[in-house]
Amino acid sequence: MSSESSDESDGPVKTICPYCGVGCGIQITKDDEGEVSFRPWGDAPVNEGSICIKGGAATQSVNHEDRLTEPLIRDDDGELQEVSWDEAYEYVVDNMERIREEHSAQGMGFYGCSKAMNEDNYLIQKLARRYGTNSIDTCTRMCHSSTVYALKNSLGEGAMTNSMEDLEESADVFWIQGANPGEQHPIANSQYFRQAVLEGATVIQVDPHANKTTRSFEIDETDRHMHLQLEPGTDIPLLNIVLKTILENDWVDEEFIAERTEGFEHLKETLEDFDKEEAAEECGVPLEDIELAAEKYAMANNAAIFTGMGMSQHTCGVDNVQNEINLALITGNLGRPGTGVNPLRGQNNVQGASDVGAMPNVLPGYRDVSDPEVRADVEEVWDFEIPETPGLTNVEVSHEIGDTIHGLYIMGENPVMSEPDTNQVEKRLEELDFMVVQDIYETETAEYADVILPATSWAERDGTVVNTDRRTQRMRGVGKVHPNTKHDQEILCDIGNRLFGDGTFDFDGPEEVFEELRQVAPIFHGMTYDRLGEEGVHWPCYEPGDEGDDYLYGDGFTTESGLGQIEGVKHQPPKETPDEDYPLILTTGRIIEHYNTGTMSRRSATLNRVEPENFVDIHPNDAETYGVEDGEYITLKSRRGEIEVEARVTEDIKEGTVWTTPHFPESGGNRLTNDVLDERAKIPEFKAAAAEIEVTVDTDANADAPADD
Repeated sequence: MSSESSDESDGPVKTICPYCGVGCGIQITKDDEGEVSFRPWGDAPVNEGSICIKGGAATQSVNHEDRLTEPLIRDDDGELQEVSWDEAYEYVVDNMERIREEHSAQGMGFYGCSKAMNEDNYLIQKLARRYGTNSIDTCTRMCHSSTVYALKNSLGEGAMTNSMEDLEESADVFWIQGANPGEQHPIANSQYFRQAVLEGATVIQVDPHANKTTRSFEIDETDRHMHLQLEPGTDIPLLNIVLKTILENDWVDEEFIAERTEGFEHLKETLEDFDKEEAAEECGVPLEDIELAAEKYAMANNAAIFTGMGMSQHTCGVDNVQNEINLALITGNLGRPGTGVNPLRGQNNVQGASDVGAMPNVLPGYRDVSDPEVRADVEEVWDFEIPETPGLTNVEVSHEIGDTIHGLYIMGENPVMSEPDTNQVEKRLEELDFMVVQDIYETETAEYADVILPATSWAERDGTVVNTDRRTQRMRGVGKVHPNTKHDQEILCDIGNRLFGDGTFDFDGPEEVFEELRQVAPIFHGMTYDRLGEEGVHWPCYEPGDEGDDYLYGDGFTTESGLGQIEGVKHQPPKETPDEDYPLILTTGRIIEHYNTGTMSRRSATLNRVEPENFVDIHPNDAETYGVEDGEYITLKSRRGEIEVEARVTEDIKEGTVWTTPHFPESGGNRLTNDVLDERAKIPEFKAAAAEIEVTVDTDANADAPADD
């Protein structure tokens, strides 16, 4: 397989930012010393040259001194030793074969990567299935698996229904619930959402935390922004107030409901005895404010819902998103520009990783792995038998370590940082029989690896990614920075060929991988590398020559019945609520300067300079109760662990609630979060846990040091 980028040149190379899911175009260059640098791409299709602080600093991590440059194997003394690629491959293959012989193929779990390209994720899910297991997953499980589940089951496709462009042009109301685009998708927020408000649109923001999104819509001489600052975990009762208000005032689209939906009677029955006043008190939001928001949404010509991890990361995450779908369906806000239910995806290819089949229950293109006709169709291309039983999710794989799971193959993910209850994750990994980590740095997870395979970074190779609104775009690399690293695609093909030797992993570069993907995933069938060009194409694109769909469901839903599914849902409180020992509610989120587990962003001098360590937001009344001063270091505790963080006293958070981030290793919020799952989507409840705080005596000893640069 070709190991070099196809776009090595003296001039700037056009590619896609490696951070959030907006899909901003940037340019990169590499000098004679191998230093990779950022350049703006003035006419990039998504961002038109604008870039956020992370995008502008994206190349700083490429040349960081922490880069892995040689394969490593852990010796009998626990020390990592440099080895040749042949030695590393032999070690990996021998152990994978041993685990399959001793425990069956179900003894291995595979992690794809939401930061890697479609071609990489396609290959690792194919590798898992050729090995004999469907236990392949990515961190989409941690972010939006409940969203994908609800959208797939109720509308037909697990993705944004509309494009950012048509939303900016056509939406009159933006309902943003559990999402913080001002920090997590800043260019989408500034270029599309805020611009729409300047042109007359209204924003209704539903979030327990006032943030950069809140402030971005505080525009002089307008009243077109509402912030419903609810208590964490009360999204269902708030939306039920909205739904009942719409029903009471007959603001429904009766024709749309009759012709294009089913389940409306179930919703009405669910809400028949629902007490709006009691629910508003539970939400901590005035009833009249919620009713006004309901009127603004229902009376708009075109209203669009944006949903984020504040909705999905709950044990009732599927029901949370289902209620948003209910709202869109009963008002007819689907199937045309400026409407829909639109999850804002947090990583540059978290959408694409799912699209190409790096999930335990679906093959590429969201085709059900348990369907024998689907398997037969894919087997005709792959030429091997696909396991029929859906596999374990990544959280389930983690839980099964030491029982049914004995080995892990982790490509580019960092579960020590991304999974809930970090202390327990670390203990489980210590018990693991064998683990291979394929990455660009020695991550917190790699500290437990038996073998580490050094990969190239996003800036060095070619491939495709899918952004948050289903736009498939090409990434182009400037060539290797470190000569003995390998592209993810090359590593996976080398291991696949050594394991199986049957030609199923013979590919000459990423375009050949994409061509096979087109054969097994109908949503990509009409695309080619040439067709993608610099603009990209939105899926579904079923036939060559198709333009792709900017918005979905114009001609009907793609559910089994062809109808949108309405289903009434009832409030389910978080699995852990405040009590005498832990009287506060802990919730978590991301900040603009950092990204997910911090693997790349903490290796940026610029980003670390702005935000070098973790912190916790505390309401002034709670700070007074605990005797906490702004800037003081405190101990934040839950039943699972504790972290030392700087206290920031602010009215951005509600009294009784504390808010922190997951980005920093020793003080990451996931040392505190609750490892309980949504029963259907298997997503953890990151957004609500019981917590307590103590004042720390030594205010400097436990602060996180920034990554070395």
